[in-house]
Amino acid sequence: MHSADIKNVDLNLLVALDVLLEERNASRAARRLGLTQSTVSGMLARLRDALGDPLFVRARYGLRPTPRADALAAPLRRWLEDARALVAPAEFDPARWRGAVAISSTDYMQESLLVPFARALGKRAPELRVALSPLVVDGLAERLAAGALDLAVTIPEFAPPDLPSRRLYRDRYVVAVRRTHPLAKRRRFGLDELCRFDHVVVSPTGGAFAGPTDAALARAGRQRRVRTSVPTFLLVPRMLEAEDLVAVLPERLVAARAPRLRALVPPLELPAIDVIAVWHPRVQRDPAHRWLREQLVETATRLG
Repeated sequence: MHSADIKNVDLNLLVALDVLLEERNASRAARRLGLTQSTVSGMLARLRDALGDPLFVRARYGLRPTPRADALAAPLRRWLEDARALVAPAEFDPARWRGAVAISSTDYMQESLLVPFARALGKRAPELRVALSPLVVDGLAERLAAGALDLAVTIPEFAPPDLPSRRLYRDRYVVAVRRTHPLAKRRRFGLDELCRFDHVVVSPTGGAFAGPTDAALARAGRQRRVRTSVPTFLLVPRMLEAEDLVAVLPERLVAARAPRLRALVPPLELPAIDVIAVWHPRVQRDPAHRWLREQLVETATRLG
């Protein structure tokens, strides 16, 4: 009894066998395969040796399959169809995407970008669910690798440098105060005036009393009084409205609350805020994830 080892079978031979079973003519099979007739004859000889069966016998008008070849025809066709589907480019239709995506970010970025993004997704992928979660810094790479998160919207300082990323937009820092604050009516003020008031800072990782503003002040030989550290940006406006505190915040956050807060130009140079999307290399070429990232970039661009 002849036994063939799949490791020793050239898969191109099976493609040729499928065409031979359809055409039952070596010349026509060669034309379909783009090969010479002698090459196809050689492939048939190798198939006979591998499968231990003549597979075809010559007939008046071509080739007649043996019972063994006839029995192979249907399963071989199914196997080749599955194989072709396996290597074919994946098709993706967002309107039929049923599932969920998880995105980590700060509350400020959620409000300014991800809420409009989720609304846009609802129109284009109505069956898709979006889960927004607080910013993850420690263990971000591991959670993206495990699929617990699909995307993180963050700043470069909080992103593992070896993960793929794309800048979504650039924001800038402004000095935020309530409209009755002594600084609110000043077009210009200096560092001493800025440092004269108590400040509130945002520490997304929790508990820090210093940030980029303090580093810039230190270079200028100044130090501000930070009275309160909070974990989320959206707590700050309510605190500023209650008393004469000062906060240095992203301009987009303050602009969303313009009726209640005043945004002032800082009296020192502060770094820009680059907001980026970060993902794991395992989804770099995934059609659904690529579409998701494109929609995020489109939303960020539209919002300016």
